[in-house]
Amino acid sequence: MAAEKTHRVTDMDTLKALGHPLRIKLYRALFVAGTATASQLADQVGEAVSLVSYHLRKLASHGIIEEARAGRGDARERWWQPTATTISTRDEDWRDEPERAAVHTAVSRIYAGQRTEMYDAYLDAKESWDEDWRDSAFASEYLLALTSDELRQLGAELNEVISKWRSHGRSARETGDTQGRENVAVHAYGFPFRT
Repeated sequence: MAAEKTHRVTDMDTLKALGHPLRIKLYRALFVAGTATASQLADQVGEAVSLVSYHLRKLASHGIIEEARAGRGDARERWWQPTATTISTRDEDWRDEPERAAVHTAVSRIYAGQRTEMYDAYLDAKESWDEDWRDSAFASEYLLALTSDELRQLGAELNEVISKWRSHGRSARETGDTQGRENVAVHAYGFPFRT
């Protein structure tokens, strides 16, 4: 996978492909693993290898994942990897037609629901993590008074911070620094609301 590359989705077919709940889970699992086979991913998501293979091929046909370079495992296994570090959909790319806007909203809801499920799973299993992890985990809500330009700048700054820490974690793992290192999800939303 290339270092810090964003895949901005602007076509309806790719958006619909990414809107399948199992594909979202497969992409997330593949991103965390870096490279994996359909068999490995099937074990992680609890689905049949044939179904997982089908969905991986769909993601590949839209340029979201690709076959990993040769040299991994045995020649009978097909290894996959993400093509980018970030997948982005922007509202401005979908508002030109009501159908496109509706699909974008529906897909965004699926992602938001899965993020909530991930946090709920952490809360359910929180006691199984040691105190250092429980003390480090956070969930915050910040209420700000910003202009749309300021919100855009805040989002860009948050992306820079996340990119820095993602690179740090990836580099550490590549050099063998894995002691005490876990996968961490950070979810952030910035949106206007009325009281």
